[in-house]
Amino acid sequence: MNAILRIGVDLTGRVLRTVDLWLLGALLALMGIGLAVLYSAGAETPRLVLAQAARFAVGLAAMWGLSRIPPTRLRHWSPMVYGISLLPLLLVLAIGQGKHGNHWINLGFFYFQPSEVIKLSLPMMVAWFLQREPLPPNVRVVLISGVLIAVPLGLILMQPDFGTGMLVASSGVFALFLAGLSWWWFVAAGVGAAAVAPVAWFFMLREYQKERILTFLNPESDPLGAGWNIIQSKIAIGAGGMTGKGWGQGSQSHLDYLPEHTTDFIFAVLSEEFGWIGVATVLALYLFVIGRCLWIAAEARDGYSRLLAGALGLSFFVYVIVNGGMISGMLPVVGVPMPLLSYGGTSAVSLLAGLGLVMAVGAHRPRHTT
Repeated sequence: MNAILRIGVDLTGRVLRTVDLWLLGALLALMGIGLAVLYSAGAETPRLVLAQAARFAVGLAAMWGLSRIPPTRLRHWSPMVYGISLLPLLLVLAIGQGKHGNHWINLGFFYFQPSEVIKLSLPMMVAWFLQREPLPPNVRVVLISGVLIAVPLGLILMQPDFGTGMLVASSGVFALFLAGLSWWWFVAAGVGAAAVAPVAWFFMLREYQKERILTFLNPESDPLGAGWNIIQSKIAIGAGGMTGKGWGQGSQSHLDYLPEHTTDFIFAVLSEEFGWIGVATVLALYLFVIGRCLWIAAEARDGYSRLLAGALGLSFFVYVIVNGGMISGMLPVVGVPMPLLSYGGTSAVSLLAGLGLVMAVGAHRPRHTT
């Protein structure tokens, strides 16, 4: 019996050797909360929970596998991974499916969203390029980095998928920011975006995208139509109060007032059923995950590892901010899921895989000795 226990302990130690247990603990807590809220939001249907749990299992396996790869090898593979990940973005434009465009490729047994893969390969590629150049980046380096970001961003916007495109672009921009990019670049980008906004409104945005912006500015102008989602989401958030109505007692989702309550608006369900206490708990877990990623980045042994881990950690932050702002009416609805809470396959797997890259950086950082 003792020999069996020793073998079990040894195998467990080998499996967890490259896994950051603090980060894993926070992620498991978020996944557990997500499955509990999904069970309530999905009319207490076990099928949704089991399907999401299976996706989490795939994501955890990917996370563990990637955590075992040394960052030196990841750096060597970055250009190849980036180039290969662009191919599905081209393919989805021809054969993709989606409500408002071509977003997913039907593989028969599940729907694959190619833009999720670029969320990993783009920060890898930008980090690979920046670590080869003198920092902080000069104009030439910034422009080349901009091209690396613009190519996948343009392909995603052609689908069109503005929300995912924003998340993808942010991962590359964060790598530039961590490399020491001057603030005046961000000011110039803001001024440029404001200058082209009228052109984008009349010639680039589709009608449903314009409708989302107008609804964000004044949801009460069409309370039974375009403004319904945001209004009902705000009602759900406000109804939760401090302690919430209780698990499974949310009227907005159970009476079908709140649309997309298992996906984009699931955080509103959490707010209604668990109140401010539940919201604060989940936000604290999110903050811990982000902080842990940034700590791992700060302890990294080389520039590539630092930029990659930091960019992925800050990208996780954008997920939370955008979805939280969306359901509270502070940002337009752009279809960005809440990490590890919203029902969905490819996004959950890619998110956990990205954190596996962060763990790879942490597992191969210098060990301090006393």
